[in-house]
Amino acid sequence: MSLVQTDTSTGHSRVALGAALAWVAVMVYASSNSIVSLLAEIGERHPVDGRNAITFCNLLFLGSLISIVPMMIFFWHDWTRDNLRKLTRRDWGLLTVSAVLSSALTPGLFFYALEQTTVTNVVLVGRIEPPLFLLAAWLFLGERLDPWAMAAGLIALIGAVVMIAMKGGGATFRFGPGEIATVGATLSFIASTIVTRAGLKAVPLGIFSIYRTVLGTAIYFVVALYLYGPNHFQDLLEPVVLKWVWIYAVIVIIIGQFAWNIGLKHARSGDVSLATSFSPLAAILIAMVLLGEDPGPGLVPGGAIILTAIGVGQIGRIRRRKAERRAQERAMELEGRCNFKGA
Repeated sequence: MSLVQTDTSTGHSRVALGAALAWVAVMVYASSNSIVSLLAEIGERHPVDGRNAITFCNLLFLGSLISIVPMMIFFWHDWTRDNLRKLTRRDWGLLTVSAVLSSALTPGLFFYALEQTTVTNVVLVGRIEPPLFLLAAWLFLGERLDPWAMAAGLIALIGAVVMIAMKGGGATFRFGPGEIATVGATLSFIASTIVTRAGLKAVPLGIFSIYRTVLGTAIYFVVALYLYGPNHFQDLLEPVVLKWVWIYAVIVIIIGQFAWNIGLKHARSGDVSLATSFSPLAAILIAMVLLGEDPGPGLVPGGAIILTAIGVGQIGRIRRRKAERRAQERAMELEGRCNFKGA
């Protein structure tokens, strides 16, 4: 087997691993709202001096602190003097921007949006993310714009619109502060993803993950204290919080973040976009199972449209793989013709 064929096989394996982990991360993040809602309900049933101690701010801050421990265990070997010396000012700049966007601004805007509007409206507005991500990857990273993935993202957006339009209970859509915050959070998430894909190419995963988590958590803590006052985290170390925060920390932060970071490093932008296109349907199905929510009559037609989007994306992936395989076979054929075979 030639070196070209071996390198190609290894590359395909990494791409497949990245795509699989991107799907794992999307499923985890799709369940995050339901998990947070369940934990908040537990906090309401076990108040501390009449207050719900299991708030999102407490979960996010304490969960992030907890996640640093396994990061240090798994990635301590990345923090070597040689690795740190190799990092340029540009690398540190990308790390800092990523920390601000992904660990402070994006979650803050998303949960502000959830306080101002319904989850379904947040899901609807958030469906602008897959096609916008593809455009951003094309413009800023120079990646090829995959028309099949773009079509899949747009079809999934239509499916989300159908779900909202057919939702029962007199629910209506309005573009208010919550929806504006969702747009801001989505744009912040896209920017963070673009910075992550650029930064991970040169920065060891351990340095990236730990630095981003520590700095982002510190920034979020300072901003929360400034916005809400010094008593905002007064229930942070209450037993009910310490007992249940592990569910959020392990599932949402540790598993979700690790899968997402590794997925971004190896998956194609089309694979990432395809996985995120499934998130609205996944979030609704998980909410049905965990919270007993009724999504209304739009679930079937909207879900069918989203499944169609996934099918379109899969067709595009199959066609791309066939084209790559033909190109590889052609390259090997030319290599065989041109190799010198002296006596």
